[in-house]
Amino acid sequence: MASSALSGVIAAVATAIDDKGVPDRERALKLARYLLDNGCDGLNVLGTTGEATSFSLAERMGLMSAYREAGMPMDRLMVGTGAAAVSDAIVLTRHASELGFAGALILPPFYYKGVPDDGLVAYVEAIVKATADKPIPIYLYHFPAQSGLPWHIALIKRLVDAFGPRIVGLKDSSGDMPFAREAAKIARGFAVFPSNEAALLEARSGAFAGVISATANCNPDLCGRAWRHGDQAALDQAVTIRKLFDGKALVSGVKALLAHIHNDPALAKVKPPLAAFPAADGAAVLAGYDAVRAKKVA
Repeated sequence: MASSALSGVIAAVATAIDDKGVPDRERALKLARYLLDNGCDGLNVLGTTGEATSFSLAERMGLMSAYREAGMPMDRLMVGTGAAAVSDAIVLTRHASELGFAGALILPPFYYKGVPDDGLVAYVEAIVKATADKPIPIYLYHFPAQSGLPWHIALIKRLVDAFGPRIVGLKDSSGDMPFAREAAKIARGFAVFPSNEAALLEARSGAFAGVISATANCNPDLCGRAWRHGDQAALDQAVTIRKLFDGKALVSGVKALLAHIHNDPALAKVKPPLAAFPAADGAAVLAGYDAVRAKKVA
């Protein structure tokens, strides 16, 4: 099978939102550049942290186009193109392919629960066939706590067997590390990305292709040092920052912390149905972050 073009520290980049509730392209691109310049090897655009499913097709496609128009390094970017309607997923995945994204990250169609594997295979097959003229690598997005549907091991194997080089990897947001390790053994070159930077040193040893993390928005430099140099102290600090969000709303929390880091309150805005990060949680996270950052890593 074809190997993944993406590896290392990938931030599931947050999407800045303007006063009208649509993607703020200028702020979004500024954050993306900052992350790529400060430790991230790549970005996952319009994933869960990017609130993709809260935006319309036009809004998602417009932001995708903005990355290309701004001259961003498309070979370092994957983009979420999954949708409840297969026709929408096809439109988004075609657009990603035409723009030159390095990969399309595909959620299972998430409204109907308990659907048979045959239905999920048909969903992927439709996307694969519709993009055959300009085949973009496909990464499966395993997040059953949100989607209600797993890309389970037997199904992943079936998809890899059926569609060969098009299915290149998996983003695993389940937190189930034994699952991630088993998935990484499905095929030579199959790229698995756990969603927690705590897995970075294991990834560095060759077990995984890297990590795709929401909190890498807030600690890209620390994650980069852990990935490139095996820096345990930097990793410990990154994991401590990650743990500040335990039991709290992750997406709004990351955006609140980004607003603090970049001194830009507008970065904290979220799109309904998400709500602003509670003030008490925000105070705790910001204080915890500042305390970690005050301890310089040698």
